[in-house]
Parts: sequence; structure tokens; C-alpha cells
Amino acid sequence: MKIIINRPTNLILGIENQALIFSTNNLPGIDQMALDLNSLDQTISNPEIIFTLRFYYWTGDWLSIGYHQKKIPPHWEQLLFNQEINIIRRPSGGGAVLHSGGITYALTFKKTYYKILSYEMVNNWLVKSFRELGLNLQNGNLRKSPIKTNCFGTSLISDLVDQDGFKRIGSAQYRKKSAFLQHGEIQTNPSKDLWFKLFKEEAPPKINLDLTNDEIVHHLRNSFLEDKSNIRFKNVAIDNKNIGKLS
Repeated sequence: MKIIINRPTNLILGIENQALIFSTNNLPGIDQMALDLNSLDQTISNPEIIFTLRFYYWTGDWLSIGYHQKKIPPHWEQLLFNQEINIIRRPSGGGAVLHSGGITYALTFKKTYYKILSYEMVNNWLVKSFRELGLNLQNGNLRKSPIKTNCFGTSLISDLVDQDGFKRIGSAQYRKKSAFLQHGEIQTNPSKDLWFKLFKEEAPPKINLDLTNDEIVHHLRNSFLEDKSNIRFKNVAIDNKNIGKLS
């Protein structure tokens, strides 16, 4: 049963700015992964791009499995066969992540900026941003753990958990040549039914912020950019109608 899909995408980003900020979009996983890899390639090949940042949602219910997850449980194959879930492989590592009702962020950056855009710095931004929205997050407590079937089943120090111990944000990286792609999933309102079918455990409860995902994204975006006045930005709109034709 084929679940690893790769679609080449040729999204022209331009070369005049140092950082590219994408519009939020909603696309199937095959297109989202293609866009992330395209952003990474542009970051590698374009000397003027320091980083790219985008937030996005997934059309339909998707399970992304980490680069090193070579096998999937039989009941996932059955859910895939029954069209209850779509499955795609991420270029980044870690365990499987359910994308259903949450927010995904993707950050690409050059190796020379690793200290500025490290896990620690990104987590500091996320902790600060969510604290301003009324949600307190802190780092997980595990320094190392075997890859689990469910990414959100363990909390590494690079992950963020809430005051009740629920892991809310899990991140993973993929390095290619002189740049990095960092994926992160923010679990705001995961499907309880699908979570249990996949992982045989209860899903984290809905984040109670009285905000839509779009409002959360707006705040996260502004918070990320507020201390980077020395960087020139270019906003890049992604046309959902045309993206599938880019191949």
C-alpha cells in the first residue's frame, strides 16, 4: 500500500528580500510537503534568503510519519484503506503526527543562522506568544527517547507542554546541504475520535483560548517578526487554486 508521495513543486519566491513570509493556506498533505521542500531548496540556492516562515492547515485528516518511521501499524493501513485518514511521509524526523484541527508551522533557514533560529529560540518565541494569549507552556523533560509511534506520546526538551502536562507543540528538523527545515505542529483542537483510533489513547483537550486558529496564527506571525526590524520581508501569497498545477 503506497503512502509515500512526492510531488515536485515549482513555486517562484523571488530574490529581492532577505526573509519570505507566506500566506496561510489550506491544502492536502502532498502539496504542503512539496511547498516545504521547495522553500528549503530556495533557501539553499538563494544567497539573499535568511529564512522563510509559513503557517498552514491540512485539507482533510492527515497523518504525517517521520522520515525514519519505516513501518506503520496494520490498523493504520486499515484506516487508510477505509479512507478515514490520509498518510504522508515528512522529510523531518520524529514520530507520527495527526494533522486534524491544529496549526502547522514550517521554518526554513540557513545553517549560518542556526544559533539565532535554534529549537531554543523558536520555543522561546512560542512560549512568549502563547503566554500573551493566556496559555502557559514549558519544555518537556526528556533529553532523548526512542522514536515512538505517536509523536505526542513523549515530551522531549525540544517539545512544549501545557500546565496540565499535555504536549501541545512538537517540532522536528530536516537538514539538507547548508539549510534546515523545521516542522512544528500546534495541537489546538485534535479530533478525539480519530486520535483514539490511531493511537489507542485520549487526545489532548481543546485549547481554551476563545480564539480561532487564524487569530492564533496572526498573533504568532506578528510576534515572530516584532524583534527583526533589521530584516527586509517579502509577503508571498500562495494561490490554492493553482498550486496543484505546479508540477
